Amino acid sequence: YSPGLNIDFWVLGLQVLGVASIMGGINFITTIINLRAPGMRLMRMPLFTWMALVVSFLLITALPVFAVALFFLTFDRFWGTKFFVTSAGGDPILWQHLFWLFGHPEVYILILPAFGIISDVLPAFTRKPLFGYAIMVYSGILIGFIGWGVWAHHMFATGLGPVADAFFAAATMIIAIPTGVKIFNWLATMWGGSLRFDTPMLFCIALVGMFTIGGISGVHHATAPANLQQTDTYYVVAHFHYVLVGGLIMGVFAGLYFWLPKVTGRMLDERLGKLHFWLTVIGVNLTFFPMHFAGLLGMPRRIFTYSSELNLGSINMVITIGGIITAIATMIFVYNLWRSLRHGAPAGDNPWNAHTLEWATTSPPPEYNFGRIPEIRSREPMWDHPEEMIAAAQHVPEKPIHMPSPSYWPIFTAFGITLTAALFLTKIWWTPLLGLLWTAVGVVNWAFEPLER
Repeated sequence: YSPGLNIDFWVLGLQVLGVASIMGGINFITTIINLRAPGMRLMRMPLFTWMALVVSFLLITALPVFAVALFFLTFDRFWGTKFFVTSAGGDPILWQHLFWLFGHPEVYILILPAFGIISDVLPAFTRKPLFGYAIMVYSGILIGFIGWGVWAHHMFATGLGPVADAFFAAATMIIAIPTGVKIFNWLATMWGGSLRFDTPMLFCIALVGMFTIGGISGVHHATAPANLQQTDTYYVVAHFHYVLVGGLIMGVFAGLYFWLPKVTGRMLDERLGKLHFWLTVIGVNLTFFPMHFAGLLGMPRRIFTYSSELNLGSINMVITIGGIITAIATMIFVYNLWRSLRHGAPAGDNPWNAHTLEWATTSPPPEYNFGRIPEIRSREPMWDHPEEMIAAAQHVPEKPIHMPSPSYWPIFTAFGITLTAALFLTKIWWTPLLGLLWTAVGVVNWAFEPLER
Protein backbone atom coordinates (compact mmCIF):
# COMPACT_ATOMS: atom_id res chain seq x y z
CA TYR A 1 0.00 0.00 0.00
CA SER A 2 1.44 3.35 -1.08
CA PRO A 3 0.14 6.28 0.98
CA GLY A 4 -0.56 9.67 -0.54
CA LEU A 5 -2.56 11.03 -3.45
CA ASN A 6 -0.28 9.77 -6.21
CA ILE A 7 -1.84 6.32 -6.68
CA ASP A 8 -5.34 7.76 -6.08
CA PHE A 9 -4.73 10.27 -8.88
CA TRP A 10 -3.47 7.48 -11.17
CA VAL A 11 -6.49 5.23 -10.48
CA LEU A 12 -9.09 7.94 -11.03
CA GLY A 13 -7.27 9.27 -14.09
CA LEU A 14 -7.27 5.82 -15.69
CA GLN A 15 -10.98 5.45 -15.01
CA VAL A 16 -11.70 8.74 -16.80
CA LEU A 17 -9.46 7.71 -19.71
CA GLY A 18 -11.22 4.35 -19.86
CA VAL A 19 -14.62 6.03 -20.23
CA ALA A 20 -13.22 8.20 -23.03
CA SER A 21 -11.72 5.21 -24.85
CA ILE A 22 -14.94 3.18 -24.62
CA MET A 23 -16.94 6.10 -26.01
CA GLY A 24 -14.38 6.48 -28.79
CA GLY A 25 -14.62 2.77 -29.61
CA ILE A 26 -18.43 2.95 -29.87
CA ASN A 27 -18.09 6.00 -32.11
CA PHE A 28 -15.65 4.24 -34.46
CA ILE A 29 -17.79 1.09 -34.68
CA THR A 30 -20.91 3.13 -35.48
CA THR A 31 -19.09 5.16 -38.13
CA ILE A 32 -17.47 2.17 -39.84
CA ILE A 33 -20.60 0.00 -39.85
CA ASN A 34 -23.19 2.64 -40.77
CA LEU A 35 -21.48 5.54 -42.54
CA ARG A 36 -19.46 3.97 -45.35
CA ALA A 37 -19.50 5.47 -48.85
CA PRO A 38 -21.93 3.95 -51.39
CA GLY A 39 -20.52 0.68 -52.67
CA MET A 40 -17.91 0.50 -49.87
CA ARG A 41 -18.64 -3.04 -48.76
CA LEU A 42 -16.85 -4.42 -45.73
CA MET A 43 -14.49 -6.39 -47.96
CA ARG A 44 -13.60 -3.26 -49.91
CA MET A 45 -12.53 -1.25 -46.89
CA PRO A 46 -8.86 -0.32 -46.44
CA LEU A 47 -7.00 -2.60 -44.02
CA PHE A 48 -6.37 0.33 -41.69
CA THR A 49 -10.13 0.79 -41.32
CA TRP A 50 -10.58 -2.94 -40.70
CA MET A 51 -7.94 -2.91 -37.97
CA ALA A 52 -9.57 0.18 -36.42
CA LEU A 53 -12.83 -1.78 -36.30
CA VAL A 54 -11.19 -4.76 -34.56
CA VAL A 55 -9.41 -2.45 -32.12
CA SER A 56 -12.68 -0.66 -31.32
CA PHE A 57 -14.34 -3.93 -30.34
CA LEU A 58 -11.30 -4.76 -28.19
CA LEU A 59 -11.56 -1.36 -26.49
CA ILE A 60 -15.21 -1.71 -25.51
CA THR A 61 -14.67 -5.26 -24.20
CA ALA A 62 -11.21 -5.04 -22.57
CA LEU A 63 -11.45 -1.71 -20.78
CA PRO A 64 -14.44 -2.71 -18.60
CA VAL A 65 -12.28 -5.56 -17.23
CA PHE A 66 -9.61 -3.05 -16.22
CA ALA A 67 -12.34 -0.79 -14.81
CA VAL A 68 -13.35 -3.61 -12.45
CA ALA A 69 -9.76 -3.90 -11.21
CA LEU A 70 -9.57 -0.12 -10.74
CA PHE A 71 -12.88 -0.05 -8.87
CA PHE A 72 -11.58 -2.75 -6.50
CA LEU A 73 -8.42 -0.70 -5.98
CA THR A 74 -10.46 2.47 -5.45
CA PHE A 75 -12.60 0.80 -2.79
CA ASP A 76 -9.49 -0.58 -1.08
CA ARG A 77 -7.86 2.85 -0.93
CA PHE A 78 -10.90 5.04 -0.19
CA TRP A 79 -13.15 2.82 1.93
CA GLY A 80 -10.80 0.23 3.43
CA THR A 81 -11.98 -2.91 1.66
CA LYS A 82 -9.48 -5.81 1.28
CA PHE A 83 -10.00 -7.26 -2.20
CA PHE A 84 -6.29 -8.02 -2.61
CA VAL A 85 -5.30 -8.80 1.01
CA THR A 86 -4.90 -12.53 1.71
CA SER A 87 -5.33 -12.26 5.50
CA ALA A 88 -8.72 -10.57 5.01
CA GLY A 89 -9.99 -13.17 2.51
CA GLY A 90 -8.82 -11.35 -0.62
CA ASP A 91 -6.48 -12.58 -3.33
CA PRO A 92 -3.45 -10.64 -4.62
CA ILE A 93 -3.36 -12.85 -7.72
CA LEU A 94 -6.82 -11.47 -8.60
CA TRP A 95 -5.17 -8.15 -9.50
CA GLN A 96 -2.76 -9.92 -11.84
CA HIS A 97 -5.57 -11.80 -13.56
CA LEU A 98 -7.70 -8.67 -14.04
CA PHE A 99 -4.74 -6.57 -15.16
CA TRP A 100 -3.40 -9.05 -17.70
CA LEU A 101 -6.88 -10.02 -18.91
CA PHE A 102 -7.05 -6.38 -20.00
CA GLY A 103 -3.33 -5.96 -20.65
CA HIS A 104 -2.87 -8.51 -23.40
CA PRO A 105 -5.77 -7.34 -25.59
CA GLU A 106 -4.28 -3.89 -24.97
CA VAL A 107 -1.08 -5.00 -26.74
CA TYR A 108 -3.15 -5.79 -29.83
CA ILE A 109 -5.08 -2.55 -29.42
CA LEU A 110 -1.71 -0.85 -29.89
CA ILE A 111 -0.16 -2.98 -32.63
CA LEU A 112 -3.13 -3.72 -34.93
CA PRO A 113 -3.42 -0.10 -36.18
CA ALA A 114 0.26 -0.30 -37.22
CA PHE A 115 -0.57 -3.49 -39.12
CA GLY A 116 -3.33 -1.58 -40.89
CA ILE A 117 -1.00 1.30 -41.73
CA ILE A 118 1.66 -0.89 -43.32
CA SER A 119 -1.01 -2.83 -45.24
CA ASP A 120 -2.19 0.42 -46.87
CA VAL A 121 1.26 1.95 -47.35
CA LEU A 122 3.05 -1.04 -48.93
CA PRO A 123 0.93 -1.24 -52.12
CA ALA A 124 1.77 2.38 -52.97
CA PHE A 125 5.49 1.58 -53.05
CA THR A 126 5.29 -1.87 -54.64
CA ARG A 127 2.77 -0.94 -57.36
CA LYS A 128 0.84 -4.09 -56.45
CA PRO A 129 -2.43 -4.69 -54.59
CA LEU A 130 -2.02 -6.13 -51.12
CA PHE A 131 -1.43 -9.88 -51.35
CA GLY A 132 -4.18 -11.97 -49.74
CA TYR A 133 -6.52 -9.13 -48.71
CA ALA A 134 -9.23 -11.41 -47.29
CA ILE A 135 -6.72 -13.49 -45.32
CA MET A 136 -5.23 -10.28 -43.90
CA VAL A 137 -8.68 -9.22 -42.70
CA TYR A 138 -9.47 -12.60 -41.13
CA SER A 139 -6.02 -12.89 -39.52
CA GLY A 140 -6.49 -9.47 -37.90
CA ILE A 141 -9.86 -10.56 -36.49
CA LEU A 142 -8.33 -13.83 -35.30
CA ILE A 143 -5.49 -12.00 -33.53
CA GLY A 144 -8.06 -9.91 -31.68
CA PHE A 145 -10.02 -13.03 -30.69
CA ILE A 146 -7.11 -15.25 -29.63
CA GLY A 147 -5.60 -12.28 -27.76
CA TRP A 148 -8.18 -12.92 -25.05
CA GLY A 149 -6.68 -16.34 -24.33
CA VAL A 150 -2.99 -15.64 -23.72
CA TRP A 151 -2.92 -13.35 -20.68
CA ALA A 152 -1.74 -15.89 -18.13
CA HIS A 153 1.59 -16.59 -19.84
CA HIS A 154 2.67 -13.61 -17.73
CA MET A 155 1.72 -15.59 -14.64
CA PHE A 156 3.35 -19.03 -15.01
CA ALA A 157 5.55 -18.22 -12.01
CA THR A 158 2.48 -17.83 -9.76
CA GLY A 159 1.78 -21.57 -9.82
CA LEU A 160 -1.33 -21.84 -12.01
CA GLY A 161 -0.97 -25.59 -12.40
CA PRO A 162 -0.10 -27.85 -15.37
CA VAL A 163 -3.53 -27.69 -17.06
CA ALA A 164 -3.67 -23.89 -17.08
CA ASP A 165 -0.01 -23.67 -18.09
CA ALA A 166 -0.61 -26.02 -21.02
CA PHE A 167 -3.68 -24.07 -22.21
CA PHE A 168 -2.05 -20.65 -22.13
CA ALA A 169 1.19 -21.98 -23.61
CA ALA A 170 -0.77 -23.45 -26.54
CA ALA A 171 -2.75 -20.23 -27.04
CA THR A 172 0.49 -18.22 -27.05
CA MET A 173 1.89 -20.47 -29.77
CA ILE A 174 -1.35 -20.42 -31.80
CA ILE A 175 -1.56 -16.61 -31.93
CA ALA A 176 1.77 -16.63 -33.78
CA ILE A 177 0.00 -18.26 -36.75
CA PRO A 178 -2.25 -15.36 -37.85
CA THR A 179 0.58 -12.96 -37.01
CA GLY A 180 2.96 -14.93 -39.21
CA VAL A 181 0.35 -14.91 -41.99
CA LYS A 182 0.54 -11.12 -42.00
CA ILE A 183 4.35 -11.17 -42.18
CA PHE A 184 4.36 -13.53 -45.17
CA ASN A 185 1.61 -11.60 -46.93
CA TRP A 186 3.59 -8.37 -46.62
CA LEU A 187 6.64 -10.14 -48.03
CA ALA A 188 4.52 -11.53 -50.87
CA THR A 189 3.22 -8.03 -51.58
CA MET A 190 6.81 -6.83 -51.99
CA TRP A 191 7.88 -9.88 -54.01
CA GLY A 192 7.95 -9.06 -57.71
CA GLY A 193 6.78 -5.49 -57.19
CA SER A 194 8.27 -2.29 -58.61
CA LEU A 195 9.72 -1.21 -55.30
CA ARG A 196 10.37 2.43 -54.41
CA PHE A 197 12.44 2.93 -51.27
CA ASP A 198 11.03 6.23 -50.07
CA THR A 199 10.98 6.91 -46.33
CA PRO A 200 7.51 5.41 -45.67
CA MET A 201 8.56 2.19 -47.43
CA LEU A 202 11.78 1.97 -45.38
CA PHE A 203 9.82 2.17 -42.13
CA CYS A 204 7.47 -0.55 -43.41
CA ILE A 205 10.41 -2.84 -44.12
CA ALA A 206 11.84 -2.09 -40.65
CA LEU A 207 8.49 -3.01 -39.09
CA VAL A 208 8.45 -6.39 -40.83
CA GLY A 209 11.97 -7.27 -39.67
CA MET A 210 11.88 -5.90 -36.15
CA PHE A 211 8.37 -7.10 -35.33
CA THR A 212 9.46 -10.58 -36.44
CA ILE A 213 12.27 -10.45 -33.86
CA GLY A 214 9.75 -9.42 -31.20
CA GLY A 215 7.36 -12.15 -32.25
CA ILE A 216 10.02 -14.86 -32.07
CA SER A 217 11.09 -13.77 -28.58
CA GLY A 218 7.40 -13.72 -27.61
CA VAL A 219 6.90 -17.35 -28.63
CA HIS A 220 9.67 -18.21 -26.15
CA HIS A 221 7.23 -17.21 -23.41
CA ALA A 222 4.97 -20.07 -24.48
CA THR A 223 7.53 -22.54 -23.13
CA ALA A 224 6.78 -22.67 -19.42
CA PRO A 225 10.31 -23.64 -18.22
CA ALA A 226 11.89 -20.83 -20.26
CA ASN A 227 9.15 -18.47 -19.16
CA LEU A 228 9.97 -19.12 -15.50
CA GLN A 229 13.52 -17.90 -16.10
CA GLN A 230 12.47 -14.92 -18.23
CA THR A 231 9.58 -13.65 -16.10
CA ASP A 232 10.17 -10.14 -14.71
CA THR A 233 13.58 -9.87 -16.35
CA TYR A 234 14.89 -7.54 -19.03
CA TYR A 235 14.24 -10.29 -21.59
CA VAL A 236 10.53 -9.45 -21.32
CA VAL A 237 11.36 -5.72 -21.64
CA ALA A 238 13.31 -6.47 -24.83
CA HIS A 239 10.47 -8.55 -26.28
CA PHE A 240 7.83 -5.96 -25.46
CA HIS A 241 9.78 -3.08 -26.97
CA TYR A 242 10.65 -4.95 -30.15
CA VAL A 243 6.91 -5.45 -30.59
CA LEU A 244 5.84 -1.91 -29.71
CA VAL A 245 8.82 0.15 -30.88
CA GLY A 246 9.88 -2.15 -33.72
CA GLY A 247 6.23 -2.68 -34.66
CA LEU A 248 3.99 0.15 -33.49
CA ILE A 249 6.43 3.08 -33.69
CA MET A 250 7.85 2.04 -37.06
CA GLY A 251 4.30 1.77 -38.37
CA VAL A 252 3.38 5.17 -36.95
CA PHE A 253 6.39 6.82 -38.61
CA ALA A 254 5.55 5.09 -41.91
CA GLY A 255 2.03 6.48 -41.63
CA LEU A 256 3.23 9.97 -40.72
CA TYR A 257 5.61 10.22 -43.67
CA PHE A 258 2.89 8.77 -45.92
CA TRP A 259 -0.16 10.82 -44.85
CA LEU A 260 1.26 14.09 -43.51
CA PRO A 261 1.64 15.48 -47.06
CA LYS A 262 -2.10 14.93 -47.49
CA VAL A 263 -2.85 16.63 -44.16
CA THR A 264 -0.51 19.61 -44.52
CA GLY A 265 -0.11 19.91 -48.28
CA ARG A 266 3.68 19.86 -47.85
CA MET A 267 6.22 17.08 -48.42
CA LEU A 268 8.68 16.12 -45.70
CA ASP A 269 12.35 16.22 -46.70
CA GLU A 270 13.48 12.80 -48.00
CA ARG A 271 17.13 13.22 -46.98
CA LEU A 272 16.19 14.10 -43.41
CA GLY A 273 13.60 11.32 -43.46
CA LYS A 274 16.15 8.69 -44.41
CA LEU A 275 18.61 10.03 -41.84
CA HIS A 276 15.83 9.77 -39.26
CA PHE A 277 15.08 6.22 -40.40
CA TRP A 278 18.64 4.88 -40.22
CA LEU A 279 19.39 6.50 -36.87
CA THR A 280 16.10 5.14 -35.50
CA VAL A 281 16.85 1.59 -36.65
CA ILE A 282 20.39 1.73 -35.26
CA GLY A 283 19.31 3.34 -31.99
CA VAL A 284 16.35 1.04 -31.36
CA ASN A 285 18.39 -2.12 -31.98
CA LEU A 286 21.27 -0.86 -29.82
CA THR A 287 18.79 -0.06 -27.07
CA PHE A 288 16.66 -3.18 -26.99
CA PHE A 289 18.62 -6.07 -28.46
CA PRO A 290 21.20 -6.16 -25.59
CA MET A 291 18.29 -6.33 -23.14
CA HIS A 292 17.77 -9.97 -24.17
CA PHE A 293 21.25 -10.81 -22.84
CA ALA A 294 20.79 -8.66 -19.72
CA GLY A 295 17.59 -10.55 -18.93
CA LEU A 296 19.11 -13.97 -19.49
CA LEU A 297 21.98 -12.96 -17.20
CA GLY A 298 19.48 -12.23 -14.44
CA MET A 299 18.79 -8.48 -14.58
CA PRO A 300 15.27 -7.92 -13.18
CA ARG A 301 12.89 -5.38 -14.64
CA ARG A 302 11.33 -2.45 -12.74
CA ILE A 303 14.53 -1.46 -10.90
CA PHE A 304 16.27 1.90 -10.78
CA THR A 305 19.76 0.47 -10.27
CA TYR A 306 21.57 -2.87 -10.26
CA SER A 307 24.42 -4.51 -8.40
CA SER A 308 27.91 -4.16 -9.86
CA GLU A 309 28.42 -7.84 -9.03
CA LEU A 310 26.15 -8.76 -11.94
CA ASN A 311 28.73 -7.40 -14.43
CA LEU A 312 26.01 -5.74 -16.47
CA GLY A 313 27.66 -2.33 -16.76
CA SER A 314 28.87 -2.71 -20.35
CA ILE A 315 25.49 -3.99 -21.57
CA ASN A 316 23.68 -1.10 -19.93
CA MET A 317 26.17 1.37 -21.40
CA VAL A 318 25.33 0.08 -24.90
CA ILE A 319 21.62 0.39 -24.05
CA THR A 320 22.14 4.00 -22.93
CA ILE A 321 24.04 4.89 -26.13
CA GLY A 322 21.23 3.36 -28.18
CA GLY A 323 18.66 5.42 -26.29
CA ILE A 324 20.59 8.62 -26.97
CA ILE A 325 20.80 7.80 -30.71
CA THR A 326 17.06 7.12 -30.78
CA ALA A 327 16.37 10.46 -29.08
CA ILE A 328 18.56 12.28 -31.64
CA ALA A 329 16.67 10.54 -34.45
CA THR A 330 13.35 11.69 -33.01
CA MET A 331 14.59 15.28 -32.79
CA ILE A 332 15.54 15.07 -36.49
CA PHE A 333 11.95 14.04 -37.26
CA VAL A 334 10.58 16.98 -35.23
CA TYR A 335 12.91 19.35 -37.13
CA ASN A 336 11.88 17.78 -40.45
CA LEU A 337 8.21 18.29 -39.57
CA TRP A 338 8.79 21.93 -38.57
CA ARG A 339 10.85 22.56 -41.71
CA SER A 340 8.27 20.99 -44.00
CA LEU A 341 5.45 23.09 -42.54
CA ARG A 342 7.41 26.25 -43.28
CA HIS A 343 9.42 25.44 -46.40
CA GLY A 344 8.30 22.01 -47.64
CA ALA A 345 7.68 21.40 -51.33
CA PRO A 346 3.99 21.35 -52.34
CA ALA A 347 2.72 17.79 -52.07
CA GLY A 348 0.18 17.65 -54.85
CA ASP A 349 -3.02 15.68 -54.49
CA ASN A 350 -1.51 12.17 -54.77
CA PRO A 351 2.29 12.33 -54.49
CA TRP A 352 2.67 8.56 -53.94
CA ASN A 353 0.15 7.48 -56.62
CA ALA A 354 -1.62 5.62 -53.79
CA HIS A 355 -4.78 3.57 -54.22
CA THR A 356 -7.11 4.55 -51.38
CA LEU A 357 -9.93 7.06 -51.51
CA GLU A 358 -8.45 9.92 -49.46
CA TRP A 359 -5.94 10.64 -52.23
CA ALA A 360 -8.73 11.85 -54.52
CA THR A 361 -9.10 15.06 -52.50
CA THR A 362 -6.88 18.11 -52.57
CA SER A 363 -3.93 18.41 -50.17
CA PRO A 364 -4.92 19.49 -47.57
CA PRO A 365 -8.54 18.40 -48.02
CA PRO A 366 -11.44 20.84 -47.59
CA GLU A 367 -13.23 20.64 -44.25
CA TYR A 368 -16.07 18.67 -45.86
CA ASN A 369 -13.61 16.22 -47.51
CA PHE A 370 -15.65 15.35 -50.62
CA GLY A 371 -17.82 17.69 -52.68
CA ARG A 372 -19.85 14.64 -53.71
CA ILE A 373 -19.49 11.20 -52.14
CA PRO A 374 -18.35 8.79 -54.88
CA GLU A 375 -19.58 5.25 -55.43
CA ILE A 376 -16.89 2.67 -54.71
CA ARG A 377 -16.59 -0.30 -57.09
CA SER A 378 -13.24 -1.83 -56.09
CA ARG A 379 -10.65 -2.11 -53.32
CA GLU A 380 -8.24 0.19 -55.16
CA PRO A 381 -10.52 3.01 -56.36
CA MET A 382 -7.69 5.44 -57.14
CA TRP A 383 -6.04 2.84 -59.39
CA ASP A 384 -9.18 1.48 -61.04
CA HIS A 385 -11.37 4.61 -61.39
CA PRO A 386 -9.17 7.65 -60.63
CA GLU A 387 -11.00 10.19 -62.83
CA GLU A 388 -14.36 9.31 -61.29
CA MET A 389 -13.02 9.55 -57.73
CA ILE A 390 -11.25 12.87 -58.36
CA ALA A 391 -14.33 14.35 -60.04
CA ALA A 392 -16.46 13.43 -57.04
CA ALA A 393 -13.95 14.70 -54.50
CA GLN A 394 -13.36 18.03 -56.22
CA HIS A 395 -16.97 18.60 -57.24
CA VAL A 396 -18.11 22.11 -56.35
CA PRO A 397 -21.27 21.71 -54.26
CA GLU A 398 -24.31 23.68 -55.42
CA LYS A 399 -25.41 24.37 -51.86
CA PRO A 400 -23.57 24.44 -48.53
CA ILE A 401 -22.58 21.03 -47.21
CA HIS A 402 -24.00 20.21 -43.79
CA MET A 403 -21.31 20.16 -41.15
CA PRO A 404 -21.69 19.55 -37.39
CA SER A 405 -22.39 22.80 -35.61
CA PRO A 406 -19.65 24.06 -33.28
CA SER A 407 -20.47 23.30 -29.65
CA TYR A 408 -18.86 23.96 -26.28
CA TRP A 409 -20.98 21.39 -24.46
CA PRO A 410 -18.73 18.36 -25.15
CA ILE A 411 -15.71 20.00 -23.53
CA PHE A 412 -17.97 21.38 -20.79
CA THR A 413 -19.14 17.82 -20.05
CA ALA A 414 -15.61 16.41 -20.21
CA PHE A 415 -14.46 19.00 -17.68
CA GLY A 416 -17.33 17.96 -15.39
CA ILE A 417 -16.22 14.30 -15.49
CA THR A 418 -12.63 15.33 -14.75
CA LEU A 419 -13.79 17.61 -11.93
CA THR A 420 -15.79 14.76 -10.37
CA ALA A 421 -12.71 12.53 -10.31
CA ALA A 422 -10.49 15.34 -8.97
CA LEU A 423 -12.91 16.13 -6.13
CA PHE A 424 -12.81 12.48 -5.06
CA LEU A 425 -9.18 13.11 -4.10
CA THR A 426 -10.32 15.49 -1.36
CA LYS A 427 -12.14 12.59 0.39
CA ILE A 428 -14.86 15.06 1.34
CA TRP A 429 -17.63 12.88 0.04
CA TRP A 430 -20.20 15.54 -0.86
CA THR A 431 -17.82 17.48 -3.13
CA PRO A 432 -17.92 15.02 -6.09
CA LEU A 433 -21.64 15.82 -6.32
CA LEU A 434 -20.62 19.26 -7.61
CA GLY A 435 -18.74 17.61 -10.47
CA LEU A 436 -21.67 15.30 -11.20
CA LEU A 437 -24.03 18.29 -11.27
CA TRP A 438 -21.69 20.09 -13.69
CA THR A 439 -21.60 16.95 -15.88
CA ALA A 440 -25.39 16.61 -15.85
CA VAL A 441 -25.83 20.22 -16.96
CA GLY A 442 -23.44 19.59 -19.85
CA VAL A 443 -25.14 16.36 -20.92
CA VAL A 444 -28.66 17.87 -20.86
CA ASN A 445 -27.67 20.97 -22.82
CA TRP A 446 -25.68 18.87 -25.29
CA ALA A 447 -28.68 16.57 -25.85
CA PHE A 448 -31.09 19.44 -26.52
CA GLU A 449 -28.72 21.54 -28.61
CA PRO A 450 -30.00 22.10 -32.19
CA LEU A 451 -28.18 20.04 -34.83
CA GLU A 452 -27.83 23.11 -37.07
CA ARG A 453 -27.51 26.81 -36.39
